[in-house]
Amino acid sequence: MIRIENFINGLHLPPRVNSYLPCYEPATGALYAEVPDSGPEDVDLAVLAAEQALLIWSGMSQAQRHDILMNLSYLIKENLNKLAQAESRDTGKPIKLAKQVDIPRAVDNFKFFASSIMHFASESHHMPGVQAINYTLRQPLGIVACISPWNLPLYLLSWKIAPALAAGNVVIAKPSEVTPMTAYLLSKLCKEAGLPPGVLNIIHGAGPRAGQALVEHPKIKAISFTGGTATGRRIAKIAAPQLKKISLELGGKNPNIIFADCDYDKALSTAVKAAYSNQGQICLCGSRIFIERSFYDRFKADFVEKVSRLRIGDPSKASTQVGALTSASHRDKVLAYIELAIQEGGHVICGGEVPSLPSQMSNGYYVAPTAIENLSFDCRTNQEEIFGPVVTLTPFDTEEELLLYANSVSYGLSATIWTADVSRAHRLAEKVDAGIIWVNCWLLRDLRTPFGGMKDSGVGREGGLEAMRFFTEPKNVCIQYGA
Repeated sequence: MIRIENFINGLHLPPRVNSYLPCYEPATGALYAEVPDSGPEDVDLAVLAAEQALLIWSGMSQAQRHDILMNLSYLIKENLNKLAQAESRDTGKPIKLAKQVDIPRAVDNFKFFASSIMHFASESHHMPGVQAINYTLRQPLGIVACISPWNLPLYLLSWKIAPALAAGNVVIAKPSEVTPMTAYLLSKLCKEAGLPPGVLNIIHGAGPRAGQALVEHPKIKAISFTGGTATGRRIAKIAAPQLKKISLELGGKNPNIIFADCDYDKALSTAVKAAYSNQGQICLCGSRIFIERSFYDRFKADFVEKVSRLRIGDPSKASTQVGALTSASHRDKVLAYIELAIQEGGHVICGGEVPSLPSQMSNGYYVAPTAIENLSFDCRTNQEEIFGPVVTLTPFDTEEELLLYANSVSYGLSATIWTADVSRAHRLAEKVDAGIIWVNCWLLRDLRTPFGGMKDSGVGREGGLEAMRFFTEPKNVCIQYGA
């Protein structure tokens, strides 16, 4: 049994009320760790530590902050295998995925923002007529809270705390209580990297206690949150009256649009990857696949054949392609949506069940990769975020019909378009409601670009200069130097 501790002022501490939450291994369903059930008392302690550290950290030169964050990126890379094993055990994802995507991306996040602060420039505006000049200062906000989800724990935690720290803020982070392990291991690396005490504090616990206390605390100036849309709305309701800055990266119900003139093999293989990577537990997964009717039957047959060959099982094995869902409650939610799809008239063309696995995995949280057809575009299955290994296949005839289908949902995070027609690609990219459009690719990310969605998919943007701007306060200075 592993007992995880909070990280406050450079020390690992138990929760003030000495209460813990159970943490289960998704692959087996076995209890393997205890997580602090932190509350307002722990948040107050972290805020006090952060206040004391703010002057030190914000007073450091950009080069000093760069060096410490680069040290941290190097340490994450050195501990890749250990962190990947912990991520796989904690989330149920295949260890191969954690080694190739999750942990390397955490390395890149710290490296990118450590470098960004060395090049982050402010603007100046000369006014020759009145002999004056304006320049803009970009100053850290102070104490900020970063709340990250359970699907990509270290990947998304680092995506938030790296720009916040680079900009000179001090951070109180709350990882998901369901997947706390890599955040706990990261806290140990922070000390080795030379991060001053109190600059990064990590509070473990559930949303209603620890998360609520963070959002409500009057000394926390900004909230960066990734998670469900309903939780995002609650955060906004609390934070808005306090005039806190908020960045909300929320849900998605993303269309994967495939035209007959596409690169067929690439579109097919990528559609499978976009559907079932991380067991479909990525906000960017292409969960609604729209196929031009002229080759719908061919695509469906080939898609099902590829999905049937995916290897499901023990996440710790390098050969596994589909692991376990992250929790029992989430598995039950996904299974309930499959049953709903059937009630709505859907036809399950593959998957739809709990797979039969060896005895040691029999209590794990598995759902077979599932594809469903014959559903209307506006049914609940096609409108609500399932966030699991479930996709729908729908034929379309015209661009007008396609746009009706694609834009019918309340979400607007990402979309993928497969076509050889450049004019069509630009035309649809302009008209599809999504903050991120991929053409003839999926999940190809440049960390310099803005990341985020529209409608119920969130508020604000992360990544690149957008993140640096969010975590700083602009101040204009106007100096008149003439008579």
